[in-house]
Amino acid sequence: MAVKMRLRRIGAKKAPFYRVIVADSRSPRDGRFIEEIGYYNPLTDPAEIKIDAEKAKKWISNGAQPTETVRVLLKKSGIVD
Repeated sequence: MAVKMRLRRIGAKKAPFYRVIVADSRSPRDGRFIEEIGYYNPLTDPAEIKIDAEKAKKWISNGAQPTETVRVLLKKSGIVD
């Protein structure tokens, strides 16, 4: 089972809000997931990023692959170099 750390979109039309989740790579974008580890709000200035560093590091050490967007968010949060 390939596990990915990715964004799950919630929020209204033209008002995106994302949750950072850990999910099986075969599941749909807003479908089933394993664990929620944070959120990302791009509408605030500056963008609000809240990710549980402990959970993120645990999943990365267990082999979860972050998507490009999540990798950038992890770098901005100071979780990954």
